[in-house]
Amino acid sequence: MIVRLVLGAALAAAPPLWVGRFSGEGAPPPPWRVVRLDKDVAATLYRRTRIDGVDAVEARADSAMALLARPLAVDLAASPVLCWRWRVDAPVAQADMRRRSGDDYAARVYVTFDMPDGALGLAARLRIALGRRLFGSAVPDAALNYVWDNRNPVGTRRRSAYTDRVEMIVAETGSGRAGQWVAERADVAADFARAFGNRSGRPIQLAIAADTDNTNGRARSAFADLHFVARGERCAA
Repeated sequence: MIVRLVLGAALAAAPPLWVGRFSGEGAPPPPWRVVRLDKDVAATLYRRTRIDGVDAVEARADSAMALLARPLAVDLAASPVLCWRWRVDAPVAQADMRRRSGDDYAARVYVTFDMPDGALGLAARLRIALGRRLFGSAVPDAALNYVWDNRNPVGTRRRSAYTDRVEMIVAETGSGRAGQWVAERADVAADFARAFGNRSGRPIQLAIAADTDNTNGRARSAFADLHFVARGERCAA
């Protein structure tokens, strides 16, 4: 009976949902695309490469900001945990997540959400509409932003310096593990519920970025092996 139960549980476990596997060299392939939020700011440069034996996308920012994004369709009830690996040469020294002038990170991983009108108050809908007029359709209803920060402890959470529709979550901090690959996992469903009061939301986009336009700095980072797994399942990479 025990053997049957264990085998049944193994068969029932959903396989990883891969959303970011990279190989070869050159520009990231579709459905990934570069999204510039401000056409007056230089764009972060992205390319596929291999770093320390890991196939990845490298991001280089020199007073620059642009997302590398792709559409996302995932059932968070079945696979709520996002796994990934990332690497930075160093955190952005002058960053300060409390201020727009310091809102820069050597590495970010975004998950953006669509929310029904009933889950948004009038004030929120007006702010979102204004943001889309200024910055285009890339402005989401809501987003989680996992960052490699320079100073705040892992687990720090605060609203973006730009909008209360984005929850910033420090997944890694400081230079202690710079220069090496670091594996991460985040319960996206639980983080969304905590950030937005258990309102309903549908994930629609995944993005990665290196971002230095506010501090006029430089950053180099890399991302690999992005995938979703069930809660309680190990990451595949």
